[in-house]
This record gives sequence, structure tokens and C-alpha cells, in this order.
Amino acid sequence: MKAIGVFGGAFAPFHNGHLRLAIEARDALGLEQVRLVPTAQPAHRPDSRVSPARRLEWLRLAVRRERGLIPDDCELRRDGPSYTVDTLIELRERFPRSALVLLMGADAFRHLHTWRRWPELLDLGHIAVFARPGGALDPPRQARALLEKRRASDARALLDAKAGYWLVFEPPMLDISSTRIRSLLRQNRSVRGLIPDAILNAMTPADRSALTQDDDAITH
Repeated sequence: MKAIGVFGGAFAPFHNGHLRLAIEARDALGLEQVRLVPTAQPAHRPDSRVSPARRLEWLRLAVRRERGLIPDDCELRRDGPSYTVDTLIELRERFPRSALVLLMGADAFRHLHTWRRWPELLDLGHIAVFARPGGALDPPRQARALLEKRRASDARALLDAKAGYWLVFEPPMLDISSTRIRSLLRQNRSVRGLIPDAILNAMTPADRSALTQDDDAITH
């Protein structure tokens, strides 16, 4: 069965840590593609001062030569707040025969029970949680009754069914965050090596100014 990863975020900016995580997930989980979904109107955190259209443009520049990494504008095309459940519903309609694998960080997973209609996420796809090697990661207490019955022993389970399971994925992680990038930009210091060169070379002074005004509560 074809498996499609779904990796969403503010991507303000999309950096080499995001890029490497998408590649690691594609290869380790056997994903045919990873759809990179910039948020348009996040429901529970401040949005970036950089427009969603500009962040989508950066994504396209960053991954145009990388096999299977595909920017997806589905949240930009919808009105109202951006909810992951709505994104998975749309992708399930577009890819009815594929397994969908929602990629998320450990911090997001610990608050999964606060997400809009979170139990439906496992009806629509699987969840693969990025975690640092060796660290314990248990389901949030409020979601444990469901999640403990749905934990997969390995990535094969995500390829044998369209939806229904979750697992912890421990890729090598680059120690890069959007918060640090924005801090360096505020200090007029170089961010070369942290951001794909294609994005960095396309950044205008207005882009840099907008990023420095972003709230660091924006997802890394």
C-alpha cells in the first residue's frame, strides 16, 4: 500500500531541521511522499508575520530537487482556522487508497488530547511521533485509553493499513529551531547553514523584518 506522510507547521521559516526530519521519515517509514503543509490560520497559537503564501513559496524553493517532498497548499485554500483533522479529511478524499501518516513532534503529541476532534485522526490515518533517541514517550493521560490499544510495534503496521495506529520514531535530529533563527536575525547575525540556501538567497529585507517580529510561541 502506498503511504503518504503529512508534515504540517508554521515553517516560519522552514529550516534544515524540518528538511532533515522529512527526509528521515520518508526513508525510515517507507513513505512514497511527504506532503509539507504550512498552516494558514493556526487555531491555538499566533500566526507568523510572514504570509502563508510566502512560506509556501519558500517550501517550494527548498524541496524542488528532493524526491517525494511535496508542498501542499490545502490549508491556504480553506477559510477559517487551520485544523489538522480537516487537513486529513481532505487528504483522505484525495488519496482514498493510501495510508496517511501524520508526522508530529513529541511536544505536540503530549497535548494531542487538546486537538480538535483528536480521536478522528486515527480514523483518518496513522501518527508517527518524532522523539529524541532514548527518551521515554507515553501517551497523554487524557488520551491513554485509546492510544494504548493502538500502538504499533514497528513501521510495517503503518504500511499494512490505511489508518488506526501510532508509533514513536527516533530519527537523528539536527539541533535547529525557528526560535534560534529568529533570534539570530534580530541580532543581524548569519543564519547560513540553518536554512536551505534556496530560501536564504530568496529572503528580502521585508521577509527578515517580518520574521524578527514573530512571537516565539510559533511552532518550531
